[in-house]
Amino acid sequence: MATFRSASVLLSSDGTRTPGTAALFAEPARKGGVPPWAGDFRPANSAGNGPKNAVGKTFTLELPDGSTGKVVVQSLKSGKGGVVLALMGEDAPPF
Repeated sequence: MATFRSASVLLSSDGTRTPGTAALFAEPARKGGVPPWAGDFRPANSAGNGPKNAVGKTFTLELPDGSTGKVVVQSLKSGKGGVVLALMGEDAPPF
């Protein structure tokens, strides 16, 4: 299982950039297909709670090396540690 954790940016379709930290993982590909991947995104303190009404919407996740991947926000959790967006990747993992 491949894993990745680093600063990243969540880009919305209108060009809004939300900085934060992504923790991503990929499972091995099944029967030669594209490996499924998912993870969490924590908006930086300066970004507040992240994108508004994000659940169910597609975003582009930009990693520090410039690679990108499409993600769908599955859920939003908020607690003592702040807001966490649960992500499900589309296409090949960018890490």
